[in-house]
Amino acid sequence: MVMFDSLNRRMLPPYGGDWTHAPNFARLAERTVTFDNAYAGSMPCMPARRELHTGRYNFLHRSWGPLEPFDDSMPELLKQNGVYTHLVSDHPHYWEDGGATYHGRYNSWEFFRGQEGDPWKGQVADPEIPEDLKRMRSAVYRQDWVNRPHMATEDRHPQTLTFDAGLEFIRTNHAEDRWFVQIETFDPHEPFFSHQRYKDLYPHAYDGPHFDWPDYKRVVETDEQVAHAGFEYAALLSMCDHSLGRVLDAMDAYGLWDDTLLIVNTDHGLLLGEKGWWGKSVQPWYNELVHLPLFAWDPRSGGAGERCDTLVQTIDLAPTLLEYFGVERPVDMQGAPLSEAADTDLREAGLFGIHGGHVNITDGRYVYMRAPVDASNTPLEEYTLMPTHMRGRFTPAELADLELAEPFGFTKGVRTLRMPGRTFVNPYHHGSLLFDLRDDPEQLRPLVDDEVELRLATLLVKLMRSTEAPAGQYERLGLPAEGAVTDAHLLVRAQRGRAESAAVPLPRTEDYPQGRLSLRTPVATLLGDVVAAEILKRHLPGIADSELLQFLGPTPLIDIAAMAGGMLPAEKLRQVAEELAKL
Repeated sequence: MVMFDSLNRRMLPPYGGDWTHAPNFARLAERTVTFDNAYAGSMPCMPARRELHTGRYNFLHRSWGPLEPFDDSMPELLKQNGVYTHLVSDHPHYWEDGGATYHGRYNSWEFFRGQEGDPWKGQVADPEIPEDLKRMRSAVYRQDWVNRPHMATEDRHPQTLTFDAGLEFIRTNHAEDRWFVQIETFDPHEPFFSHQRYKDLYPHAYDGPHFDWPDYKRVVETDEQVAHAGFEYAALLSMCDHSLGRVLDAMDAYGLWDDTLLIVNTDHGLLLGEKGWWGKSVQPWYNELVHLPLFAWDPRSGGAGERCDTLVQTIDLAPTLLEYFGVERPVDMQGAPLSEAADTDLREAGLFGIHGGHVNITDGRYVYMRAPVDASNTPLEEYTLMPTHMRGRFTPAELADLELAEPFGFTKGVRTLRMPGRTFVNPYHHGSLLFDLRDDPEQLRPLVDDEVELRLATLLVKLMRSTEAPAGQYERLGLPAEGAVTDAHLLVRAQRGRAESAAVPLPRTEDYPQGRLSLRTPVATLLGDVVAAEILKRHLPGIADSELLQFLGPTPLIDIAAMAGGMLPAEKLRQVAEELAKL
């Protein structure tokens, strides 16, 4: 398995990307089955990897977190059945609190340091950071600039080292049988740090600020900055393509096409300015994020150069590997082997989303994004025995009201902790959305169609019940835990105005020169952080105090609005700026 992070389907030549330099992805498509209808499930990074291990959706019960004690793990099941498993990765989240139970499921593993804000190199003095790089200077951004000088050449880049190690495993073991190696790079995830020979593939005029790491927010940057960030991503994508080519060369050199399964995949995509958004997680899960590239070669059936339009998902990857090695699939797995996709539809519809966000479904033609029924976005609860977040443990305050929940079927008789959940997004402000991908593949014109919504809401409830969604999720979404979905449960028409308001783009920074009444004025120059937070909370419902205080001081108001997930309508920006300035 060659796994990338944040790999954009739309930018790859086999999927119509006609301006990026990615010849090895084109070469890959000639040797594999290209899946045209592959979708993500639970997001983002570690929830997706939990699906990779367990073959079941998890975002309705749990936010970002480790594998649970009751989870079935595909690599561990392979290991227990005589298949040697090896992980090589530079993905830093595997070695944080919120991902610390994944790598131990393999027989052996290797980790290469330096991606994103990996706390790798120690440096007391602040590094030299370009002046315009970040207004929100968190520790992660600082650490990234401590790390970069230690990856100054391509041979020292963690992506290169990851593929070096994966190829070493193949070189050492290619003549052996019953092994699985997962070569997983964090790239092309942001920051888009690559070397000059890849940047030279995309010459363009640009004299703006350093910009290879967009925040997850609405776009307020200039058109030139947006284009530049896209080229920086493309350069890193081309570096990924080069690394992929090295694996294809090894497949050729060792004759592995004869007897070795190859899967090339990703967890999700990344918005690079499309629909007025950067990143992921803070906006609805548009197709740019969840419609995934997926390639597979199965030597038992062949299929080189073929395409498959069966609806498949991340939950199908664990069953695929277990079936290939003849290992029995646990009853809790919801996915199916990709080997069955050519002959039958694996599912009527697929579920996807993030904990506390929209709960989404697609049948391959339509996408239905179900928002909560009110702005409270409650009840939302965590069910876990591993109370950790991405980079930290649950606080005592978060654990103060915990209870023991009754077991779910997939927890194997084990009661989990149940406690109030948290989320940094509130999908209520975007409303419920319905898209027809045949007539509107770019998802620019949301539909109001009661008949289609009723059908998809019915499918959504069917999938929620099959995955044992907690009772609170039905209440949050205004859907029936029992009985039929009726016209009274529909939301798209009722929330149409909210959806239209959320889609209004924010003004760009160039529209506002620096000044006391400007949207570009840092809030700290107007008044104290605490007072500013109280005012902004009235205009940014659903955002936590801690999140506001994290970036208020050095951040201009327009960027606060952009980072608040689009919850502040564009027409209110001037009102809030003047309200702040009067103080």
